[in-house]
Amino acid sequence: MKTFSGEAMRLAETFILRTARILERRRFEFLFGTGAPEPVLTALAAYRNPDGGYGNALEPDGRGPGSQPVTVLSALHILHEAGAKPDDAVCDYLDSITAPDGGVPFVHPNALDYPRAPWWAVPETYEGSLLPTANLVATLWRSGVTHPWVDRAAAFCWPRIESLTSTHPYEALACVTFLDAATDRPRAAAAATHIGALVRESGHVRLGAEGETPPGYNPAELHTPHEYAPTPDSLARHWFTDAEMEASLNTLITTQHPDGGWRARWAIWTPVTEFEWAGVLTIESLKTLRAYNLLPS
Repeated sequence: MKTFSGEAMRLAETFILRTARILERRRFEFLFGTGAPEPVLTALAAYRNPDGGYGNALEPDGRGPGSQPVTVLSALHILHEAGAKPDDAVCDYLDSITAPDGGVPFVHPNALDYPRAPWWAVPETYEGSLLPTANLVATLWRSGVTHPWVDRAAAFCWPRIESLTSTHPYEALACVTFLDAATDRPRAAAAATHIGALVRESGHVRLGAEGETPPGYNPAELHTPHEYAPTPDSLARHWFTDAEMEASLNTLITTQHPDGGWRARWAIWTPVTEFEWAGVLTIESLKTLRAYNLLPS
């Protein structure tokens, strides 16, 4: 296993100070320094909307002001990270945009009038998607939120996860995130075994030296073992051998850029998103390294 040195950690901190948004600066201070959660929550509040959701490019690829499911997901992730419980208005917002099938769409149509990444496509049919819905339920479960929307959305997710016969990496990641947070552990473990088999059989994972991408795949669409299992207690950890996980974590360490940050694999469609994403990904990379006890003491 490669080591992540104190110098590499200092470079990461310098990268955050030089390039990141105020939100990521506050998160870094709280997670890896001596910062308090309150400044994180103050910075996050700037992205809140009157409808109870979040927008305003909190999720860098959606530049519009309106609330979006995946932008709310980013906010819930940060709230949980800071130890703050979401208020009911978040779930009320999600309830207000829920499709008749019980899920929320990946992109809400209010994105149509604003700049957004090419993959932020608004579907012709308004229907729920596992990608945001499963992730949202998981984060609300972890935060101890009880609200009718959570139960309704979980009922949307369970049968779809258990009946999947094909998937894509981002959907598979959402599924295992949901299963990691589910209280019905036997059911979650069985479903995770099913999803893991789909991931392995379909080649939806980057394995080998430096996370090699299988032929015919877009590297932006694949995840590594440590991305599927960002903590050792994830159900997805059992999808991979010790050697595969070690190689994946080694790749995470070696893909830190000389300036101290990590970069997105996906396309940078407008210049500002490179460093907005880089700040986010640098923090998430350090969190994964800490979960596997690879940060310097």
